Amino acid sequence: MQRVLTGITTSGTPHLGNYVGAVRPAVQASVRPSVQSFYFLADYHALIKTGDPARVQRSTLEIAATWLAAGLDPAQVIFYRQSDIPEIPELTWMLTCVTGKGLLNRAHAYKAAVDKNLAAGSETDDGVTAGLFMYPVLMAADIILFNAHQVPVGRDQIQHIEMARDIASSFNHLYGEHFTLPEVVIDEQVATLPGLDGRKMSKSYDNTIPLFVPREQLRKLIAGLLTDSKLPGEPKSTEGSALFQIYQAFATPEETERLRLAYAEGIAWGEAKELLFERIDREVAPMRQTYDDFMAHPERVEDILNQGAMKARAIASPLMQKLRHAVGLRSLVQATPQAQPASKTKTALPNFKQYRESDGLFYFKLQAAEGHLLISSSGFASPKDCAASIQRLQSEGSAALAALGFELCDGISHTELEEAMRALREAKEKAAQQKADKSQKSSTS
Repeated sequence: MQRVLTGITTSGTPHLGNYVGAVRPAVQASVRPSVQSFYFLADYHALIKTGDPARVQRSTLEIAATWLAAGLDPAQVIFYRQSDIPEIPELTWMLTCVTGKGLLNRAHAYKAAVDKNLAAGSETDDGVTAGLFMYPVLMAADIILFNAHQVPVGRDQIQHIEMARDIASSFNHLYGEHFTLPEVVIDEQVATLPGLDGRKMSKSYDNTIPLFVPREQLRKLIAGLLTDSKLPGEPKSTEGSALFQIYQAFATPEETERLRLAYAEGIAWGEAKELLFERIDREVAPMRQTYDDFMAHPERVEDILNQGAMKARAIASPLMQKLRHAVGLRSLVQATPQAQPASKTKTALPNFKQYRESDGLFYFKLQAAEGHLLISSSGFASPKDCAASIQRLQSEGSAALAALGFELCDGISHTELEEAMRALREAKEKAAQQKADKSQKSSTS
């Protein structure tokens, strides 16, 4: 059975963008057959974003109530609060011990913070917490603790899933095959809503429309949507219209087409906003009463989350026992396994990984036999160009770095790169020789 995992950080009040982009598709996906769904409230992650304890607690209740009001059935899925699963921080530390700093240096959130500091003339890591830096490791633990096969995310989160795969691979390489490598799932149909000012709806921009505000407050907020200055009777363009984009996310194709025609005929902005309000409220109103009821009875939500945590830990605890044993955290009365003869030990090798990022370009990275990164390339327009650079690096070694425009990862020497290339060449030659010997043996028998 396929396992699918989704989480939302509990650092704010759910808004229309959260509902359309995450909550609604998650609830729809939860009823798919042959899928075991995991939904969690990422309150550990919230501590990275806010230092307000009351906000974290309130947001946890609001987001849990939102998912439940939207139709998530806790009896059919595993719905839990991240901080109720002690195996998550324990696994995070184990993963931290196999994760290269160079990998974390390339995380988008950390690089954005560094770039902002450099632009302001501040110290490189000014205001950067260890929590922000280690965020990808915690996210990896969230995912691989349950051996999730698929993780639906937005394009801005693709890198984190790739990093989770790298971290899981490093652990598997050192301690045996314990983790499934998760796959990214991108739903191209999921909308990203504009906010009140036309930019992406986001708590960071303070331009959100809360999902479950009272009806009249919803009408007032929608009336404040940014529009152009065209008068009633003047044709209006749907291109770039925040109002139209939000309407499209809630309406049927037929309703959307009718509004498109009304734009062309010069509908007044006030009338268009009233249409938008009525369409959103028609979908939200039935959920609003359920949401308000959960908010008034937090003990019901707490009970649901506690039951979900029991189900989650029934999966996490047995795996964590195996992981503790694998890394050597064992009872002292257990027999110490004998070291395997060297001739029976499979030698690990460096490896190249080629992948495509959200910018549409192709990249590769060279990972050492021990799991840490040696090189992370710049982008290529085609997989053919990417593969050609890998081939040149394999044949020329560090001498090709300057010509290719690559740099070694932090703390990596040219000697270490040359040793990795030599190991790959020797393995390739050995494999070729074994194949030749096998072929010769077959022909003479």
